[in-house]
Amino acid sequence: MKKVFTKNICCIGAGYVGGPTMAVIAEKCPDINVILVDNNKDKIDAWNGDLNNLPVYEPGLREIVQKVRNKNLFFSYDIDNAIQKSEMIFIAVNTPTKLNGEGAGMAADLKYVISCARQIARAAKSDKIVVEKSTLPVRTAEKVKEILISEGNKNIKFEIISNPEFLAEGTAISDLYKSDRVLIGGDNTKSGQKAVDLLVEIYKNWISEDKILRTNVWSSELSKLASNAMLAQRISSINSLSALCEKTGANIDEVSNAIGLDKRIGPEFLKSSVGFGGSCFKKDILNLVYLCKHYGLNEVADYWHSVVKINEYQKNRFSKKIIKELNNSGNNSIVLLGWSFKKNTNDSRESASIDIACELLNAGIHIIIYDPMVSDDRIFQDLSMKKVNVKSKKIKVVDSLTNALKLSNTVAILTEWDEFKDYKWENNFKIFDGRNILSLTQCYYSIGRSYEN
Repeated sequence: MKKVFTKNICCIGAGYVGGPTMAVIAEKCPDINVILVDNNKDKIDAWNGDLNNLPVYEPGLREIVQKVRNKNLFFSYDIDNAIQKSEMIFIAVNTPTKLNGEGAGMAADLKYVISCARQIARAAKSDKIVVEKSTLPVRTAEKVKEILISEGNKNIKFEIISNPEFLAEGTAISDLYKSDRVLIGGDNTKSGQKAVDLLVEIYKNWISEDKILRTNVWSSELSKLASNAMLAQRISSINSLSALCEKTGANIDEVSNAIGLDKRIGPEFLKSSVGFGGSCFKKDILNLVYLCKHYGLNEVADYWHSVVKINEYQKNRFSKKIIKELNNSGNNSIVLLGWSFKKNTNDSRESASIDIACELLNAGIHIIIYDPMVSDDRIFQDLSMKKVNVKSKKIKVVDSLTNALKLSNTVAILTEWDEFKDYKWENNFKIFDGRNILSLTQCYYSIGRSYEN
């Protein structure tokens, strides 16, 4: 065990980033007391409750929490107390897209980050290192520091560090264990670099120092947006080619394999599907678009905006394919398999399933929904936010794959859960494979693998 100089840390935000990150830090750094805080009492109660019903589902997370909870990992909604006890404070709150005001529909809404900064300023009674963990627009640290200086005790010194997460939901624990890089951005001052050094010492407990990259704050903030934008761009690129494959008789899996063998390109994120989802890709790209427009880079903004447009196009053409087939066959029901935006997570934010479900409902089609991890309440909440009448008899949520398949022989696979891939499908099912997880012979329609005459 390497020497650790920081003894107490807290993280504001007990969600998909804060939860796994703090759990792993607590496990790998037993000499550090870690407090995960949130103003959502129900969420904190869930973290302190039944290990089988943690608010965040990630493979391996339950076992870590069981190991360190109430030893050096604690969950609390007393945020002020946690701030006062900690030398280092992580901010891991949501940064949704603004719905109103300047930049509405594109810019990141920083209200939760700003609220955290103000609470830290009010509660702090000693010097603090504040670590940006949320995905933030470049130069957000400047705003945070202004609040801390203007609203905090003048005798207290604050250092702001950018330490963006590079976690993929569903593999967050392994991503934390075996990070391909840890990015830490700090001020190029003696105190700023000392703060960076303290955070480096924490990560060095399980990450080799050659994978810990030091940058300035602005580079660190922009790198996270850029990383997500580049990954989403690859998905939209291969999905655009899937449409061409269907027109020409080419097979998108074969095309993906061929270009992925080029070492300059590589195979990652070249799997064609119904489209990307999750809390980051769309939001971060739109934020990047807004930033580019803000600085007068309209051509650059248009380029990145096209990545989002292709993603919407992919979902829309999949929905239209189903609607056309059901109308032609006189069938008015379909089983939607998967609600989370990807397998091995219970996160449904921006899931392709939501938009597709809405399109089908608008076309008068009855939907039967099954997901192994997303709760009924979450599904109905997602639909309600789209102004769908969740009491409609056209919507049914079931608790098993078997029960779902009793209700319709037309199926759309929208999340790549292993349960759907491994199921012994019979010939009487008409399957629309939105994730290309089944063989072509099993599918009625498969993205980029079906030839349109």
